[in-house]
Amino acid sequence: MTAGTSLTHGTTTAEHELAALQREHGGPLFALLLRLCDGDRQRAEDLVQETLVRAWQHPEALHAGDFDSVRPWLLTVARRLAIDARRARRARPPETGDEVPENARVTADHAERAAATLDVREAVKTLTPAHRDVLVLVYFRGASVAEAAETLGIPPGTVKSRAYYALRALRRVLPGYAADLR
Repeated sequence: MTAGTSLTHGTTTAEHELAALQREHGGPLFALLLRLCDGDRQRAEDLVQETLVRAWQHPEALHAGDFDSVRPWLLTVARRLAIDARRARRARPPETGDEVPENARVTADHAERAAATLDVREAVKTLTPAHRDVLVLVYFRGASVAEAAETLGIPPGTVKSRAYYALRALRRVLPGYAADLR
């Protein structure tokens, strides 16, 4: 085989050589890739093309021996491309269509969120100051138990206890929570 010359890639495989590679090795490449792609013809065809692009990018591999010794190199490249493609697909979450999953939460509209916020504010006002202080620090400002204990000057166990009883008191006054208290 002879190599053509390209201004951007140095010595490259000529078009007629790539066409010959496709004719000679395309069938076995496609068969291998079809198995590795679980019967997905489109993906297998794409990977055959990518394998031939790699052959074009690495003419030294094609000219290392005779034309028939190229097949093992092509099959190895194809197998590695298929493995990389499979890993890439597994790394991304699966694609979904336009259907809404059955377990998807319905987001409340603005009016419902505003009403819920008012309900919570009113419920928090019913708590004792000690319970309210713990609840505000831990749940609304995101402080840890240790941080809340240090800020309030009380032991961490007291913070946990007050948070527990504050939430219990809120469940009693907020709509929809009273039934499942233990």
